[in-house]
Amino acid sequence: MIKVFQADDHAIVREGMEALIAATPDMAFVGAASDGEEAVERVLALRPDVILLDLQMPKKTGIEALRDIKAAWPEAKVLVITSFSSDRHLFPAIRAGALGYLLKDATPSEIQQAIRNVHLGQSTLDPSIATRVLQEMMRANDELPDNRPTERETEILKLIAHGYSNDEIGEQLHITERTVRTHVSNILAKLHLNNRTQAALYALREGIASLDER
Repeated sequence: MIKVFQADDHAIVREGMEALIAATPDMAFVGAASDGEEAVERVLALRPDVILLDLQMPKKTGIEALRDIKAAWPEAKVLVITSFSSDRHLFPAIRAGALGYLLKDATPSEIQQAIRNVHLGQSTLDPSIATRVLQEMMRANDELPDNRPTERETEILKLIAHGYSNDEIGEQLHITERTVRTHVSNILAKLHLNNRTQAALYALREGIASLDER
């Protein structure tokens, strides 16, 4: 069961999400928060598998809550679900470590699949904003000196883009999970990326991986 926690300041949204999760066989709704401060406290106490996070909340914004959660618990897997599609909300969330970013008009099936993807460490972006994230990465990377990944790092980037976890990458390449983690850290540092979502987008941008292959 995927343990899901939600932070949103609207009761009707929380109740709707709880009903959706309750109706999903492989998920369990483990708690909710109505403001950013409560979200940080409850997430760190409950350690859910996936955190659904709104960006506009009282006491502490979603971005502030996300930064605090990731600082205390770097392994936290966060899926932002918000009404805001503007760059000033999107890019700070990705940089702060969100694995996914959906808009609130997503369908129930899209939300369910996004939760599963984020639980597996896969990046999930609303189609309407994915292109903008990719373009921003292209612009930022064009300003950096060329620092291409090694052959092994390229293999790992391809698997990251296809949604494989560190354990699964290790099995594919016959190396330990710890070695994979080291490679991933080196990749992020070398390419000036903040998380696996950005690494996956880099792999797609550079032609290392394609959405059509698996």
